Amino acid sequence: MDWPTVRTELALRTSRASGAGGQHVNKTETRVELVLDLLESKAFSDREKRNLKYHLKNQLDAQGRISVVDQSGRSQHTNRKRALARLKELLERGRRPIPRPHKGKPFIANKRKRLERKKQRGEVKANRSKKWY
Repeated sequence: MDWPTVRTELALRTSRASGAGGQHVNKTETRVELVLDLLESKAFSDREKRNLKYHLKNQLDAQGRISVVDQSGRSQHTNRKRALARLKELLERGRRPIPRPHKGKPFIANKRKRLERKKQRGEVKANRSKKWY
């Protein structure tokens, strides 16, 4: 990932934040939204784009863009820094390889252990019952 290239491809939108804050929140645009078009980005290789698309599928919109919003602070500057940090973290996590699908059956030893544990647990439960002599 080429972070300087990513930063140049980011679209920054500001708006008025919602929530408490009185007059300050009504007159300043402190809410920051960063939008990155992953499919059109030149900062990622094709493999990285595939990995990002797989891992971040819930954060992507229909056009393949990822959006990060922050409106927690009172200043646009701090909200922008937080949003950039969150976007960077998302992209770092999303670049990891796609896991290979599991093929085949469970190992025989694992099956045996599972059955032994079930049997042992059944014996414990059976011994709980009141015995009438």
